[in-house]
Amino acid sequence: MDDAVFAVVGPGAVGGLFAWLLQRAGHEVVAVGRPGTVEAIRRDGIEVRSPQFGDSVERIRAETAVPRGAHVIVATKAYGLDDVLPGIAAARPSEVVSFLNGIEHMGPLRAALPGVPVAGASVAVSALRASTTVIDHRSPFVRIEAPEAAAEFASTRALADAGPSVRVGGTEAEVLWAKFRLLAALALLTSYWRQPAGTALSEDPELTEAVVSEIVACSAAEGVPVAELDLVRALRSVPGGMRTSLQEDLAAGAPSELDALGGALLRVGESHGIPTPAITRIVTALSAAG
Repeated sequence: MDDAVFAVVGPGAVGGLFAWLLQRAGHEVVAVGRPGTVEAIRRDGIEVRSPQFGDSVERIRAETAVPRGAHVIVATKAYGLDDVLPGIAAARPSEVVSFLNGIEHMGPLRAALPGVPVAGASVAVSALRASTTVIDHRSPFVRIEAPEAAAEFASTRALADAGPSVRVGGTEAEVLWAKFRLLAALALLTSYWRQPAGTALSEDPELTEAVVSEIVACSAAEGVPVAELDLVRALRSVPGGMRTSLQEDLAAGAPSELDALGGALLRVGESHGIPTPAITRIVTALSAAG
């Protein structure tokens, strides 16, 4: 691993934090982004302000192309995958770990990267990009979940070495759905009600219950069963003032992950013959508003 080059594709709030942590731990890192982002990182480095890791600026190599043979960490928004996938494939990476939200991105990744070890992981963290090169890490944790298949990936071991809590275990589907269930419910309800989590979850208990039920049914149909009560408990554990990135993006009229979250659930429901009227109601309303 000493000679490994880690390419972080998508150096936004999460990707930038990953790049900063890896550089800080002494790993060779390349932040891969759009020309404007690359220029800013080359000029200013990446500054992180963190209650867990402290405040500092790391000078990080930045490029618009993935270095050949790199260990790739994908941290773009779900809707950005199509733009970066050709460049990742052209670099013939040693391995790829994806931190995209959702459940549908792994198929395209693997199809574009035959013979390359690929794994889908998830991260729990609150981080906001204050500017192109400044990241506010707000949560007192960075919790990564990776499937058992990624236990020996250089990226998994490097991230564990760099400071985040890394738990390895289970199947990829279990890892992705564990985050997806919680994130989809929160994102859809906060966006629909245009309220923070606490208010959004309690605004219409019947709608919240229906959304939870439909998500649980979709998860079970995909081979990842979970009790409704467990998802409800997870939702109740979320800070009441929390807002979601989907909510913020929709409010700003920016590109969003509505399709990667709500749209994905509708497609899973349709493929398994599971009625999803509550999710359909929310997605339809948010799509019309956008």
